[in-house]
Amino acid sequence: MKKKSMILIGAAISLAVLTACSGNKTEQVPVSEQISEVVSVSETVSEETVSEIVTSEAEPVKTENTLADGLYYAEFNTDSTMFHANETCDGKGLLTVKDGEMTIHVSLPSKTIQNLYSGLAEDAQKEGAELLQPTIDEVTYDDGLTEEVNGFDIPVPYLNDEFDLALIGKKGIWYDHKVFVSNPEPADSSGEESTASAPDSDMVWDSTIDVTLEGGSGKATITSPAKVRTTDDCFILIVEWSSPNYDYMIVNEEKLLPVNTDGNSVFEIPLCSFDEPLPVIADTVAMSKPHEVEYTISFDAASLAPANIN
Repeated sequence: MKKKSMILIGAAISLAVLTACSGNKTEQVPVSEQISEVVSVSETVSEETVSEIVTSEAEPVKTENTLADGLYYAEFNTDSTMFHANETCDGKGLLTVKDGEMTIHVSLPSKTIQNLYSGLAEDAQKEGAELLQPTIDEVTYDDGLTEEVNGFDIPVPYLNDEFDLALIGKKGIWYDHKVFVSNPEPADSSGEESTASAPDSDMVWDSTIDVTLEGGSGKATITSPAKVRTTDDCFILIVEWSSPNYDYMIVNEEKLLPVNTDGNSVFEIPLCSFDEPLPVIADTVAMSKPHEVEYTISFDAASLAPANIN
């Protein structure tokens, strides 16, 4: 009897599907009701069985965030060939997980897309809608060409399933799109833990000097006046960036790691003179790929003075 009941249920489902696809404009009976009518002829199939059958075609279960706080590279896919990550990014963005919340930074192919909105285009046009503002990202192509493009920090509600993301271009028209973020991998491909030491709340410094930073896109800055620690015959310049996204610096062909793990990136640079500008390279992970950027730090030697430390 149970086998016969299941056959009847299958027939009901098939009939419902055929009716829905036939173009018949007569009033349609919900699939669950059709199944219930058939199942009612048998007492061997429970209501729970009917419920399981009806919900078996429900949407796939979304993968909630189970990632530890940190940086990951994740695949960024959309439903449009015109909306995707820049070709230098291998179809990926930099996924940041902080306090359980996920945000992916994606560098786009150009500056055509002006804003994004987490949701539908209809809602993006309502008063008070919070639009995602672009960043200016610098990308370098295989032929060495460097270009500035728009990038966005996009909230990611969940992984491995599509979510709504609307965009507006230079024509001023909003469009709906679906976005799919998946396959996150730790940004440190070596799998090793960061070698940056814990921040020293009692960092010794006895002087300050006015500094200026040139290079890059012009958005990054360093704290001025900068702190200086005096050694026996030279100095240690303490450089604090305006971003936490710098994971190393190269100064005088020496690779330096940050001396802190929280807050904006801080580096200690040894040098013996403030008379000449100091060329440096800083690697940023704010883009979808780590990117080394050339900067120059200049000093106002006349401003070097003992710090007023109480």
